[in-house]
Amino acid sequence: MATVAFWAAAVLLAQTYFLYPLWLLLLARARPGAGGRAGMPRVCPTVSLVVAAHDEAACIGAKLENSLRLDYPADRLEVLIGSDGSTDGTDAIVRAHPDGRVHLSAAPRAGKTTVLNRCIPAARGEIVVLSDANTRIDPGALKALVRHFEDPEVGAVCGRLQLYNPTRAEYEESAYWKYESWLKALEGRQGSVVGANGGLYAIRRALFTRLPPSTIVDDFVIPLRLLDQGYRVLYEPAALASEETTEDYGREFGRRARIAAGNFQSLGLVPGLLSPFRGFPAFAFWSHKVLRWCAPALMLVALAANLVLLDVPFYRLTLAAQIGFYALAAFGSLSIGPSPLRRLAGVAYYFVTMNVAIAVGFWRFLRQSQAAAWERTARA
Repeated sequence: MATVAFWAAAVLLAQTYFLYPLWLLLLARARPGAGGRAGMPRVCPTVSLVVAAHDEAACIGAKLENSLRLDYPADRLEVLIGSDGSTDGTDAIVRAHPDGRVHLSAAPRAGKTTVLNRCIPAARGEIVVLSDANTRIDPGALKALVRHFEDPEVGAVCGRLQLYNPTRAEYEESAYWKYESWLKALEGRQGSVVGANGGLYAIRRALFTRLPPSTIVDDFVIPLRLLDQGYRVLYEPAALASEETTEDYGREFGRRARIAAGNFQSLGLVPGLLSPFRGFPAFAFWSHKVLRWCAPALMLVALAANLVLLDVPFYRLTLAAQIGFYALAAFGSLSIGPSPLRRLAGVAYYFVTMNVAIAVGFWRFLRQSQAAAWERTARA
């Protein structure tokens, strides 16, 4: 039983982190044009850029200026700011903006999902582009996103979000984020990106259905619902946006735990994607997400089973490898040593803390203690 448990855990971990990308690479070779490359339509569709904001006075002005400078026909773009009970002057800044394309929808604090349920149906654009207040969008991003909607089978298109740290060129999240962006690009070639990032993605307004107000990770659930309905979800690397990371690691850990709680919640919101009969979207959902959420349990099973198998020399080596990895992660928490070792240890530390956050998120999900309302993360 210990042998079966060890190898089952090892294979499932390998599937989500190593084998799944290999499958995606093989599929990309077998179906190189599956994702589609639509040209720009003769007439640009109307676009509503929707931003949910809570106490974003420090950056909402810059967000408005960035949004209005996008390379898109002015008469076909509106910017809709959904204020979620802001009390720091955010609403006044938006109301005072002189450009008629800027609109404010303010209401008492209720959470981001309630903001989207209110703002997306009220938007005027055929295409709704969702973004965060602290995200800066490149000028050509909207055109890169909307061209794919010429294909009626496309329900959503995800942009490419670049993370940067103003104080450190190398930081723990960078390698993992690049890996995740690479996976999204490969999934996009199959028309099945499993979830978007809230910084920049676009959907057909007509396809949006109201979310339960308790939904925690709307940017994950909205694209998944479209996949569940049979629409394609693409990835457009030319639709570029950038977002600053935070130095507050306590807040960052809390953000990851919140997302993890929302991920487990999403299993009940898109149950159809759990069915193996749904083809590649279900395969992608299981491999990229569900198994990833099981990783903390799988890591514990692999370690516990390994301890029972020490009478075999091979399993002494695997135990030494596991202990070595966790020791490297502990060293990574100190941020000391030569640069190559520090970077490698930082990646191990990020991986371990990410899985601890998943476990914390799962506990919050079981207790139903994770609120849907979010708090903005302080940045430089």
